[in-house]
Amino acid sequence: MSDKNTAAFFRAEGVLISRGVVHAATWMAAQRAGLRERAIRFGQAALAAPVFGLLGQNDRSLGSRVAHLAYRDMTEDRIHVLAEEYVDDMLEDKVLDSGVELLKKARAAGHRVVVLSEGISEIMERAVERYFRGVDHMVCNRLEYKGHKATGKLIDPVIGGYEGGRWVQAYAAEHDIDLARSVAYAGHGPDLLLLSAVGQPCVVNPDFTLRKAAREADWPVVDYSA
Repeated sequence: MSDKNTAAFFRAEGVLISRGVVHAATWMAAQRAGLRERAIRFGQAALAAPVFGLLGQNDRSLGSRVAHLAYRDMTEDRIHVLAEEYVDDMLEDKVLDSGVELLKKARAAGHRVVVLSEGISEIMERAVERYFRGVDHMVCNRLEYKGHKATGKLIDPVIGGYEGGRWVQAYAAEHDIDLARSVAYAGHGPDLLLLSAVGQPCVVNPDFTLRKAAREADWPVVDYSA
């Protein structure tokens, strides 16, 4: 028996919450001061939706980059205030109860609980604190700021593509995690390498690409999305 730790890796979008970065960026853009500025940034956020539709089952990082252009020139303080409002007022009914139960079971089983998200830290760190107790580590996207204003860019590496598998391998090495006895829950095509890295993968509310891969790999599939 290995004396290493084990971990449970959760992709937030689709497993723990039913909304993703496009919803958050669009809402944030709608709160901007000035009608013209709101219209421009709202349009930029909305452009991410078809990008996710076309590429989301293969590489969601491009969609994330496009969506977060909506934050350009917003002050850091304003983003933090809006992030709090978004988490408190908009996310509560988007939390997936079945995902919360999976998280609780992982904690009860003694796993180190790790959440990966395409969302920005200003939103996701508060969301984890408010809705997902018992998370040991959170990795998410981070906005680039210059002069206390967002540039509209994300700091590399951008979460959402195939980097999940490489990240898990590095995380396991750093924290002495036995991946063969660890679990992962995810539902998007780019999460294939993340799921493949652990001994107990579980596909949750999958898109077409991942559902097909799960069927071929004989991985368990759980559907509980509304």
